[in-house]
Order: sequence, then structure tokens, then C-alpha cells
Amino acid sequence: MRVRIANAPVSYGIYRPDHPLPPDRLLAAFRDHGYRGTDSGPLGYLGEGEVLARRLARHGLSLAGGWADLRYGAEPAAFAADLRALDRTLDAFTAVPVDDALFAPRPTLACPADPERFAAPGTPYGPDRLPSDGPGRPDQEWEDFAADVQRAADRCRERGLEPVFHPHLGTVVETPEETRRLLSRTDVSLCLDTGHWWLAGGDPVAAVAEFGPRIRQVHLKDADRAVHARVRRAGGDLWAVVAAGGFPALGEGDLDLPAVLAALREADYGGWLVVEQDASPQDREADPDQSRIAAQQKANRALLHRLLHDPPPVGPHGTPSEPLLQERPHS
Repeated sequence: MRVRIANAPVSYGIYRPDHPLPPDRLLAAFRDHGYRGTDSGPLGYLGEGEVLARRLARHGLSLAGGWADLRYGAEPAAFAADLRALDRTLDAFTAVPVDDALFAPRPTLACPADPERFAAPGTPYGPDRLPSDGPGRPDQEWEDFAADVQRAADRCRERGLEPVFHPHLGTVVETPEETRRLLSRTDVSLCLDTGHWWLAGGDPVAAVAEFGPRIRQVHLKDADRAVHARVRRAGGDLWAVVAAGGFPALGEGDLDLPAVLAALREADYGGWLVVEQDASPQDREADPDQSRIAAQQKANRALLHRLLHDPPPVGPHGTPSEPLLQERPHS
């Protein structure tokens, strides 16, 4: 069992390539806290091509992957434009050296925000909207949607990278059932985001058991259903959920992190564990020097280290426990 731990710019509230936090400062913080890699964040923020490769090398970090949303099932011209944008992402990823194929960057395929879903995250669609499973719903929209996802996945593989699809709050693929319908129509791998999965009504431990080797990337994120429910009752959208603390630091929400890690071990998962703690623009403004955010990401890494390397000394049958996972050491 081999894993490496990464973090992501989203933990610092970085959603645009022109974010004022200097990328070298971000990467230095990740390095100093013991992370081995980073998600790309918005394409261009960390640079592209040789700039990206040199910047990562300077901090001793690898690239774990990064987001690419496409308008699947849209007008052909719109989807073709999105495929060209995906090519730019793939150009950036393939410019970064990889020392082990297991830890090559994963293009994270996802959907753009859907206005209805973004306004009411975690609320299932009715029978008149893709991707509903309501009675009598014709499958053609699903087939067109899935065919475009497959085209995007094939495009990634042609460039030597394994894509993962990311179910995400605020998009047309949120729930476990929607994810099952998509995976049944494609061979795309899955990015399991434990926080988004939980707030969409799923159980991350059960997801690992169900999807097993189909999971090729994991975003470790805690979440709080009580916060989510309170914000939704007040009519808040996804940004409001984030700002209210719907995704707290690891160990402060509902996620049973030891159980998730044990399930990954049972499934023989290998690859990146990307720590994410979605931060809102309000979080960033309230923490102008990012000291609180940095402390949380340091604590997230320390908690994972304890769980990976220092399990309870006695197992369920009175025998010494083994580490939950074997974190791949520095080369």
C-alpha cells in the first residue's frame, strides 16, 4: 500500500489564477507542513510548462492533479471548445516530471456549476432534470452526457494520464445514484471527495467498498451535515455552506477518518490522498495573512501522520496493530 499526501490551493480559498497569494509562498507552506504534492488549483496559478515544473521542483513537490470542467451533453461547439481547454490542462500536466506512474497527476474531470444545484446544494433534482432517475425519464440525455465524459477520458489517456471524475456539490452529478449511473455508462475512474460525497447523502466508507479499484484519486475532506442543513434551511447556496464551516478541518466534522483510511487499506488503494478544506473568499478576507488557514493545514497533516503511522497499540484481538496505510517515504 503506497500513498503520498498532497494539499490543494482551494484550502487557501484560491479559485482564480490571479489570486494575490504568491504561489511560491503557498508551496513553501505545503512543503514545510510535510505535504508531498499539490493540486494545480486554477490553471495558470502555479504556472504552466517549464515554469510549473521548475516551481514544483524548487519546493520538492509533485503535482497530484487538477480540475477540468467540461459542458458534457452540451451543443457540439461548446463541448469542442471545452476539449481544447482540456488540452491546455493536459499540456501543463505532461510538462511535469513523474518519478512513479502511480503518482502521475490525475486530470480531475467535473462539471461546471449548475445554477439550480449551486443554489440548493445536496438537494436531489426532480424527475424533469438530468440526471434524475425519476419514473419514465428517457435515457438519451444520460447517454449523450456519458458519451462526452468518455470522450474527455479518452482524450486524457491518449496523453498518458489517467482521468478521474469528481462528483461535486453544485453540479449535475452530486449524489451516489447519479455517480452510479455515470460510471455504469463509462469506464472513467472516480475521484472520491469524502466531504462532497457526505453532504450529497453518501457514506465515503461504503463508497470505497462499492467502487474499490475504480477509485484512482481521493480528496480527503471533512464535512458537517448539521451546518449544511442549517444553511439550506436559511436558503443559502454552496458558497454559504463553505463560509459557514460546512467543510471544517479534519477531525472536526462528521467524517470517520480512521474508518475511511481502513477502508482504503482494505481496498488496496494506492496513489494520492489530497487534503482539501474548501475555504471561501470570506475566510480569506478574515485571515489576511493566512495564518489560521496555514495552522489548519499543518494540523490536518499532523493528524494524518498520526493515523497513518501511530494506530492504537492493540488490535481487536489483543495483538499489536499495524499502520492503517504505508505512506511512501521520501526518495
